[in-house]
Amino acid sequence: MSWDWAFVWQIMPTLLQGLKITLLVTVLGAIVAAVLGLVFAVLRRSSIKPLAQGTSVLVQFIRGTPLLVQLYVIFYVLPDIGIRLPALVAGVIGIGLHYATYAAEVYRGGIEAVPRGQWEAARATNLTMRQTWAHVVLPQAVPPMIPALANYLIAMFKETPLLSAITVLELMNQAKSVANSSYRYVEPMTMVGVFFLVISLISVALISLLEARYGRKASR
Repeated sequence: MSWDWAFVWQIMPTLLQGLKITLLVTVLGAIVAAVLGLVFAVLRRSSIKPLAQGTSVLVQFIRGTPLLVQLYVIFYVLPDIGIRLPALVAGVIGIGLHYATYAAEVYRGGIEAVPRGQWEAARATNLTMRQTWAHVVLPQAVPPMIPALANYLIAMFKETPLLSAITVLELMNQAKSVANSSYRYVEPMTMVGVFFLVISLISVALISLLEARYGRKASR
């Protein structure tokens, strides 16, 4: 089958609409992952052992099961117990929760890299635990984490085609719909690859800048 530029321009609005959904899911999923990842990391350091151990088991369980299975559970199984979510919301929660477990490990590494003397100095100056985290620990721990978290953001972006399994109209789902209705697969699937490649290359370049900037700060 020969390449048809006219067909490419015809389907481009549909693919761009799918790309918009893909980027939206990635951004919202990243916010969920960043927030939940920090919560998981803090809970795993809790002095309450059942809470810390329970959080650790949950994190390991989520990391040990495929994202696709988790998406199916959230979208198709939860309605059986009365929890019904729109496809987009289910996708954001699923991908955000999955990557939160990886972000938690990044946070854990950054938090443990803060010198113990900083914790002791915070206690010596009578800072509360909230003040210690907000003003002493996190400002030192977060900057070195940024490149690693950005890498997971790219990985999350590349995983968004899985959301087509729960009917989210992201880029891959739109391309499959176009291909199935026109019986032309070369153009839509190729353009999907091009979109992912271009955005990934731009993201890699930005990550290199982040590593150059925050890597220097971390080494000081």
